[in-house]
Amino acid sequence: MEKNFVKNIEFSKAIDFADTIDYQAGKVISATFVQNDAVSITLFAFAKGEGISTHAASGDAMVYILDGAAQITIGEDKVNAAKGQIVVMPANIPHGLDAVENFKMLLIVVRK
Repeated sequence: MEKNFVKNIEFSKAIDFADTIDYQAGKVISATFVQNDAVSITLFAFAKGEGISTHAASGDAMVYILDGAAQITIGEDKVNAAKGQIVVMPANIPHGLDAVENFKMLLIVVRK
């Protein structure tokens, strides 16, 4: 039997990706699709007012906003991002984010 590299999602089917995860008041919900030494791919749903505290990652982190809006802090800079936009955060630079409204994002982290 072959091992799938992608998990937690149906194969060979067109789906509305943003609908694979739901908002929950006062929570951050996530679903991981790939997690290995080279790459991680995770979908998040943030309730308004929730966030991720400042941290640094060992790889470049790219977020694609699927719904809503967030304020992303990268080093000393603040970036406002909304549905349809992408923000890339360089490796080893402290970053964090806050949900200015309910929002969903796809996070892809690529490591050496």
